[in-house]
Amino acid sequence: MTSIRIENLTRTFGAVRAVDDISLVIEHGELFTLLGPSGCGKTTLLRMIAGFVDVESGSISFNDQRIDRLPAHRRDTGMVFQNYAIFPNHTVAENVAYGLKARKVPLAEIQSRVDKALERVRLEGYGPRSPHQLSGGQLQRVAIARALVIEPAVLLFDEPLSNLDAQLRTEMRIEVRQLQQALGLTAIYVTHDQEEALAISDRIAVLRHGKIEQVDTPERIYRMPQTAFVAEFLGSTNMVPGIARAFDGRDTHVAAAGTEFTVRGEIARPGASVLLSVRPEALRLGDGSGGALVQARLALREFLGPMQRLHATLPDGTQIRISALGGQVFDGSPGAPLALSYDPAQITAFPAS
Repeated sequence: MTSIRIENLTRTFGAVRAVDDISLVIEHGELFTLLGPSGCGKTTLLRMIAGFVDVESGSISFNDQRIDRLPAHRRDTGMVFQNYAIFPNHTVAENVAYGLKARKVPLAEIQSRVDKALERVRLEGYGPRSPHQLSGGQLQRVAIARALVIEPAVLLFDEPLSNLDAQLRTEMRIEVRQLQQALGLTAIYVTHDQEEALAISDRIAVLRHGKIEQVDTPERIYRMPQTAFVAEFLGSTNMVPGIARAFDGRDTHVAAAGTEFTVRGEIARPGASVLLSVRPEALRLGDGSGGALVQARLALREFLGPMQRLHATLPDGTQIRISALGGQVFDGSPGAPLALSYDPAQITAFPAS
């Protein structure tokens, strides 16, 4: 059982503070995702845990043992890389066995452990094959088997699915999650793909400029973002600037985009500038019987099969998006008026910067 404690971790490259005083606790058996845009520090943080990047200040501990001063091969981690890092001139079995040979595991034990690792990733019988005979998804499974065969305490994934096509990425992320749960291993997963992070994670840390913006479960981080950056980065949202007008004891009324929005709770003092996050799926075509109501006009309709995306304009011209089920009957043309109802509890407000 392995938990991970990161305390005040920092790393700079010249004038760039890639990892800026980060502290985290990752519990045993969690699949913990580091999510953020390119350059936010997530890969540097992962490589510091792996031992590939030196710690400038702070500490990393597995359970109660500090490991940031240990060389990479003594940290009891298995790493799955973005580019697979498969040796093309070795067979599948030889690739998987590489870490065992480096650790001087007896030859009699290597074959059985390699077979077991390949079985775990559904590649039984593929040991004699060459890498060029495998698909991208199979190569990724070989990379995972090579990480698993050394029986690590912690699995580290550095954007492992980014080189796969969209459908295969969806299939492989399910396999990665099911495998991690079956083995009960602690795993840290780096990605910039928001949907991937939401689908597989126990908890997510959203990073920006080397700092953590928010750590929470996928559900809470999506529905209750703590900053405007998190709201915008994690999924699609409409950001609407406004001015808080009054609090009626339950809701705050906000003048925004030439209309009025209602937000649950006392979000700001009257006259304060705010930024409203309105998820497209929170808006519904209706008559107001299901909640508060705003008026808009249709600009464009996209039919996407299981869903349809409506692009509309609020009274002052602000563009917003609405998501509706594809089976919902809607036959409007551009310029048609829309009555959009919503639950005030689903609107999130932030102080305007």
